[in-house]
Amino acid sequence: MALSYGGTTHAVMMASPADLEDFALGFSLTEGIISSPSEIAQIEIIEDAGAGIDIQIRLKDTANTRFEARRRRLAGPVGCGLCGIESIDEAMRSVPQVGASPLTLTSQQIVDAVRLLSRRQPMHKGTGAVHAAGFYVPERGIVAAREDVGRHNALDKLAGALAKAGVEGASGAVAVTSRVSVEMVQKTAAIGAPFIIAVSAPTALAIRTAAEAGMTLVALVRGEEFDIFTHPNRVSEGASRNVA
Repeated sequence: MALSYGGTTHAVMMASPADLEDFALGFSLTEGIISSPSEIAQIEIIEDAGAGIDIQIRLKDTANTRFEARRRRLAGPVGCGLCGIESIDEAMRSVPQVGASPLTLTSQQIVDAVRLLSRRQPMHKGTGAVHAAGFYVPERGIVAAREDVGRHNALDKLAGALAKAGVEGASGAVAVTSRVSVEMVQKTAAIGAPFIIAVSAPTALAIRTAAEAGMTLVALVRGEEFDIFTHPNRVSEGASRNVA
């Protein structure tokens, strides 16, 4: 899968061929290429049975000028999500602050977010080989979910779906079926969500980045138990929990 801007390939990665407009929009937002969906002029999906899929994205003039000034290359497929970045500064870019969000979750709501996400994974049910990212809103449950063979791609697709639907990131929590890397935290902060909830463990750098962004990072959600790694004040008591 190639993501191309103005006819020039920017990133190539392994990805599942579903929700590709969401993928293009979400990647553009979470990578800081655009600041709003209105900065995209056109998305065109070009499929070639022998060569994969090229997602052609045309930016409006102002966004395109800004993007050309900071263009970088990514190489894929990658496991860490950072391979191909040209400098440490780019890898360690500052993340938006999400600490101002008043959202809190009970322990039961955290458990419910993961449980409900598991019901929104038809691709995983058929293959057992893809990740999912969902957006949990209290009293509403999972309002959007996307799947992909890559965890970063699933989160980008979710970001695009939320942006298209006009869902405020501060209104809910991102739930993922993977471990939490620093890029997962960066993308969640770009969405504006004050929570990331994961079934697997976070890296040390992801924990530091979440703490700096004011984000509550909850991981290792197993049944009724989970660990809270950053900003535990947003979580009410209820289920079995550990503050790491």
